[in-house]
Amino acid sequence: MASKAIIEVKEALVNEVAEKIQKAKSVVLVNHCGLTVEQDTALRVEMRKNNVEYKVIKNKILLRAFEKCGLTGFEKVFEGPTAVAFSYEDTVAGAKVAVENGNKTKMLALKGGVIEGKAASVHDIQVLASIPPKPVLLSQLLGLLTAPMRNLAVVISEVAKKSA
Repeated sequence: MASKAIIEVKEALVNEVAEKIQKAKSVVLVNHCGLTVEQDTALRVEMRKNNVEYKVIKNKILLRAFEKCGLTGFEKVFEGPTAVAFSYEDTVAGAKVAVENGNKTKMLALKGGVIEGKAASVHDIQVLASIPPKPVLLSQLLGLLTAPMRNLAVVISEVAKKSA
């Protein structure tokens, strides 16, 4: 009887993790082994600040949840300690925090993940982390869109000054 209850609990956990994977815009998998308590606490605080859910979940549970979502080929990724960062709002946030923390501590290693529902390699996660935050991208786009109009206004102003 007890084993049946344990199986039901694990199945519920797999379903919960699979739901998080499907809801998340990105999922970043990291090896957190070697982090001190202070470094791990700082990482968790930074993840929370960026609205990223960061958890340590057993590899078997993760593997089954990934397979339930139709994501295969992660068998090698789920070797050794694994922590997961679920980004629900900003696709870049979890990757950026993980990469920055990894560069700072030299202890956090990327293992791969999922970006917009597709499997992602370590390289893909690093590229994702290099993208500027959304507000910066929007301001850059706005600058690009307004530059031609601003240049035209300057030219017209100079022509008007010469005519006067």
